[in-house]
Amino acid sequence: MIQIRKSKERGYADHGWLKSYHSFSFAGYYDPKHMSFGSLRVINEDRIAPGMGFGEHGHQDMEIISYVLSGNLAHKDSMGNVKGIPPSDVQRMSAGTGVRHSEFNHAPSQETHFLQIWIQPNVRGIPPSYEQKTFASDTKRGKLKLVASGDAAEQAAGAVTIHADAKLYAGLFDGVETAQLTLDPTRKTYVHLIKGELEVNGQSLTGGDAALLEAETLLALTKAKGAEVLVFDLAA
Repeated sequence: MIQIRKSKERGYADHGWLKSYHSFSFAGYYDPKHMSFGSLRVINEDRIAPGMGFGEHGHQDMEIISYVLSGNLAHKDSMGNVKGIPPSDVQRMSAGTGVRHSEFNHAPSQETHFLQIWIQPNVRGIPPSYEQKTFASDTKRGKLKLVASGDAAEQAAGAVTIHADAKLYAGLFDGVETAQLTLDPTRKTYVHLIKGELEVNGQSLTGGDAALLEAETLLALTKAKGAEVLVFDLAA
C-alpha cells in the first residue's frame, strides 16, 4: 500500500523570521491523521532569515537530525558543542536525559534552509550525545546512501548513530539514474522528496511531497529530474 501526501497538504507557519512546513503535527499545527509515521515524529522544512534563529530550548528522549539544504546552521548546546552545519553534513543529537541547545543563522544576507527531523528512540534515559558527519554529493549521486542507522555495524561503516529502530537514506537522482531498495513488508517506509521530480513505485512526486509505504517489498525510484530525496526505514 502506498499513500501520497502532497506538499500543499502539510502544515505551514510564517513567523516572519521563520517559515516552516510541518509534515506532522507540530506546535500550532495539529492534524490527528498526521501525528507520526512509525517512529518518525517530525519533519519540519525550515527557512531561517539572516541573523535570526531559535533561542536556547530543551529536548528529552528524542533523536534529532538536522539536514541543511543551503546556508549554514549554527548549533550550540549544553554538552559544550559549538558547531556550524553546512550542506552535505548530517547532524545528530540524542537528547536522552535532557539537553539544551540553540540554532541560528548568523549570515548577514543568506537564508538558512534545512530539515529538522525527530525520530522516537527505542531506549530512554541515556546520556545526551552529539555527532556530525559529511556526506559529499558524489556519495549520494544515483544511489541511496545510508546516512543514519540504529544498527551498530552500519554505524561502524560510516552512518551516524541513532538510538532508534530506524534507518535514513539520502540520494540525488537525475535523468536515467534510478535506485531500488528491498523492503521488509512488516516495516514502514517514508519517502520525503526534498526537491525536483521523482516517481516512487510508479507514483509521481514533486518537491515537498511524500510517499508512505506499508506492506511493500520493494522501493523503486525512477524518472528523476533534479531530485533530492530522503528515505526512512521504520519499525511498524
